[in-house]
Amino acid sequence: MRATTLKHLHSPCTFHAPRRADRLFQLVQLIRGRCLCTAQWLAQRLEVSPRTVYRDVADLQRQGVPIEGEAGVGYRLGKGFELPPLMFSADEACALVASVRMAQGWQDPAMAQASQAALGKILSVLPPAARAAAQSMAVFAPPATLEPAVLAHLQTLREAVHARQRVQLQYRDANEHTTQRTVRPLGCFFWGKVWTLACWCESRQDFRSFRLDRIAATQLPQGAPFREEAGKTLADYLRAAAPPGTLDKLSGGF
Repeated sequence: MRATTLKHLHSPCTFHAPRRADRLFQLVQLIRGRCLCTAQWLAQRLEVSPRTVYRDVADLQRQGVPIEGEAGVGYRLGKGFELPPLMFSADEACALVASVRMAQGWQDPAMAQASQAALGKILSVLPPAARAAAQSMAVFAPPATLEPAVLAHLQTLREAVHARQRVQLQYRDANEHTTQRTVRPLGCFFWGKVWTLACWCESRQDFRSFRLDRIAATQLPQGAPFREEAGKTLADYLRAAAPPGTLDKLSGGF
């Protein structure tokens, strides 16, 4: 099947209002950037009503853009859609620099190094004026005061999340009581001062959240990666334990 390209979105015969054409382009970009997008989340990002999102998605589908899903469930972009390379604006480049500088102090060393390397690649392809503006951003963050053990746990756990690998934890609670847990790691969350691990605890058969600074030791047992099961996913955890609206607000998407 011939891939749909962006020129279909920009055809003057397709859309009559430039502002709507821009919104449709942005809509595709938002759906493309997440595993699953709800209409409510898209409406908030585009500053329109969910009904407008439903109408825009239907129009895009009629034009051949392979958007999968339906109202009330969520949308994802199917295969066969091509976008041309995009260039960052000066403001977007400045935002990237500021974000990386602020985040590096709270990431584990491997992630912080990768963030800096990625930022360098982005800056290297920017027009000179945008690159100079981004590099001169006067936004900085002091180094974090996280213990080396916490940073080591962070790297181990985020890699286990990505690999869907079970982890055995030795955990010390607020009362200094130590327990052994086998968990399915689902996500790492930063709360301004501490990192926590969201997980499905196989020992308790329920969701749990563990502070990384209270983890005494981690071990990765041998075995095949765990499979996602209904009721035990990160999305399920957020629906059950997070404040209302958290699932839609997270940038990573589901």
